[in-house]
Amino acid sequence: MPEDHDWEAYKVPPTRTPVSERTTSVPNPVNFFQTAFNYVLDTPVTFWIERFQNKNKFYYYHQKFRRVPDLSECLEGDYLCYYEAEAQWRRDRMVDQEIVEIVRERMAACKQREGPNQFQNCAKEMELLAQVTKAYQDRYGELGYHGNARSCLMKQKHRMMEERKAAQEKQ
Repeated sequence: MPEDHDWEAYKVPPTRTPVSERTTSVPNPVNFFQTAFNYVLDTPVTFWIERFQNKNKFYYYHQKFRRVPDLSECLEGDYLCYYEAEAQWRRDRMVDQEIVEIVRERMAACKQREGPNQFQNCAKEMELLAQVTKAYQDRYGELGYHGNARSCLMKQKHRMMEERKAAQEKQ
């Protein structure tokens, strides 16, 4: 709002709170103690804490991990590589779960927004949800809660062998 109000055009109603009238010229001791506390204790402590925090800044952003070799690229007996590949696989699985959840939430929001016209107006979201869930199911389905990178790799290998066998039978 602009600062130059026309006070005559927009009159402010009078306040209903009575104005306290001071009957004494002695200053209020509460104000004195608050000011003394502020300058003696609060300001130095605040200054010291802020100086300490500025020296040791902590940023709470997404932690970025470097990509590590896949389990299929690890050398035999390289247990550190196995561990890193397993950790990478778990992070990738969590990311894929979140992607499926976000697409599912978008689908639910579209259904809520569109109401009875959801089947024609949310067709794109339905198709995207079908693609994402199929990709997730192809990669992580039937592994269970205790699935790991090795069983996922074996599942992928078996699926590729079945696809190759099906392609050979067609010819």
